[in-house]
Amino acid sequence: MDQFALTGVFLFVLFFLLGSGVWVGLALLGVAFVGMELFTSRPVGDAMVTTIWTTSSGWSLAALPLFIWMGEILYRTRLSEDMFRGLAPWMSRLPGGLLHTNIVGCTVFAAVSGSSAATLTTVGKMSIPELRKRNYPERMIIGTLAGSATLGLMIPPSLTLIVYGVTINESISKLFLAGILPGLVLALLFMGYVAFWSITKPHEVPKLEAHMSFSEKVKESRFLIPVIALVMFVIGSMYMGFATATEAASFGVIGALILAAAQGSLSISTFIESLMGATRTSCMVALILMGASFLSLSMGFTGLPRALAEWIASMNLSPIVLIAALTVFYIIIGMFLDGISSVVLTIAVVEPMIRAAGIDIIWFGIFIVVVVEMAQVTPPVGFNLFVLQGMTKHEMSYIAKTALPMFMLMIVMVAILVAFPELATYLPDHMKSRP
Repeated sequence: MDQFALTGVFLFVLFFLLGSGVWVGLALLGVAFVGMELFTSRPVGDAMVTTIWTTSSGWSLAALPLFIWMGEILYRTRLSEDMFRGLAPWMSRLPGGLLHTNIVGCTVFAAVSGSSAATLTTVGKMSIPELRKRNYPERMIIGTLAGSATLGLMIPPSLTLIVYGVTINESISKLFLAGILPGLVLALLFMGYVAFWSITKPHEVPKLEAHMSFSEKVKESRFLIPVIALVMFVIGSMYMGFATATEAASFGVIGALILAAAQGSLSISTFIESLMGATRTSCMVALILMGASFLSLSMGFTGLPRALAEWIASMNLSPIVLIAALTVFYIIIGMFLDGISSVVLTIAVVEPMIRAAGIDIIWFGIFIVVVVEMAQVTPPVGFNLFVLQGMTKHEMSYIAKTALPMFMLMIVMVAILVAFPELATYLPDHMKSRP
């Protein structure tokens, strides 16, 4: 069969299943099953069982539920209550004032959760009431929160980077190293936007908070310091090369339990809730990964990824033009799929193109996270928009409009990555890490 007709069959079955409300993981399994049954002679059942077992039993995947559990534990402690109190004294004197607590708070919590939704919910619970109380503009509160929460996908431990690493069989520790500098640069871009707003519209900026001495600021930050220490220990253990991602995640869970107990907020119910929350999220991601792995196998047998890669290679696109095309492509599919689904659904086709174009696979992982971050704030299926709508009761169109400047800054971040690829490749090339 013609490869374009084959592509059409795959897409028709996929969108039919997704449109019918079938879970993404089951939809991927369904497409793979149809593809192998109709277009190959290999026994489908044996291939499906082998692929699913191989994917779900990989040791590197063990880091995923552990990092999710660490975030769930901290999410259910008093961290959200204490974080604003700890950050506010340091942020109040910056241009834009306490709006920076949204960005810095998301950056800190991203380093313990790995999830955009968990970051948004935790920091939003903390900052929205406090910023409203201080009369900050609603559009700036909502917009900066929507954009900054996407840092949960970039800053290690990123669930999206774990999924990407497992899918392409790349070192998760190296991907974590690669995400640190771009994540910080993106956070600085968001902070620069807030500073620019405060300079151009000073009449909208509330009055400064009362001045505090350095010792008073440190005293107010005492609840935040243990969390930052936990982050530095977990991430540092990977960066220094004496722990794998899975081992570091284990340290993180133990540290989070100790921190929660020290705060006095660890109870039997909190423990069970965090464990069940991590189990639900991990099972969802694992099912998607199983479906994606079987789909990759199915498409490999039909020869579709190779044919599409050869077709694109025949167009002689330069790497920059290819990246520009993929940026548009991922923004479009991100309007309809969540980030992890977007990655696993497309990587079987995209990976051969990237390798053929000579693009660094680690760098591409960071690029794909940035464009997936855009998907979190683009309607109609931008997940951060739904979370914020539930928290603020605003119309979806209003929330999307407030997030538009942050979306544009993410496009700027893509351009920065293209212009300065060392941002993503320097740390993996120069620091120790273990798989």
